[in-house]
Amino acid sequence: MATSRGVQVDPGLPADVSKTAQDYLRAIYKLQSSGVRATTSVLASRMNVTPPSATSMIKRLAGLGLVEHAPYRGASLTKAGERVALELVRRHRLLELYLSESLGLGIDSVHAEADRLEHSLSAQLEAHIDRRLGHPSHDPHGDPIPDRTLKVEELDGRLLVELEPGEEATIRRVPDGEPELLRYLSQLSLVPGQRVRLLVSAPFGGPMTLLVEGSEHAISREVAVLIGVA
Repeated sequence: MATSRGVQVDPGLPADVSKTAQDYLRAIYKLQSSGVRATTSVLASRMNVTPPSATSMIKRLAGLGLVEHAPYRGASLTKAGERVALELVRRHRLLELYLSESLGLGIDSVHAEADRLEHSLSAQLEAHIDRRLGHPSHDPHGDPIPDRTLKVEELDGRLLVELEPGEEATIRRVPDGEPELLRYLSQLSLVPGQRVRLLVSAPFGGPMTLLVEGSEHAISREVAVLIGVA
């Protein structure tokens, strides 16, 4: 591991793996982390490409030793592929936090901006951002940031939809890739770190009414299932 003015610097992303290939590896990692099988159809939908395009990339990644692929079982990361994916996840989430804390961007816009910057971020600048932020453990959406050795904290806790009426909890995590939803949640103050209490859980799949900073807000169960709490 190299150093820059006393800062430990990881080697960074491999030059022989294209930006698109890196994005595929990260998508597979996120699917695996969510317990979803990275089949060709699921991956094609996630990457917004046709199934033949996804199949072609999976074969290319397999040829590089970054994924293993079995027909009808989908793709899974090898150790080498997981390392590339985790490095990209680390850069992305560090950038999100830097854009949020240092530049004041809202949590609804940092994801797209980080997507634009992550591939061009040098290993040295990544290390300095990490140090400037105090080696943070989570991004603005509550997702864990892999550390310098690429170890990542496993997600735990419960979902907002699992609370019982009268229960209180602190929001830990919100979705990171849906700007409109994040703007909506921000307007309701349903953001990481916010304390909430469930007042009413309507029957037959009805809305859930929350008390947030003295105000009552009703949200759908489809939204509540996307929010992690502790």
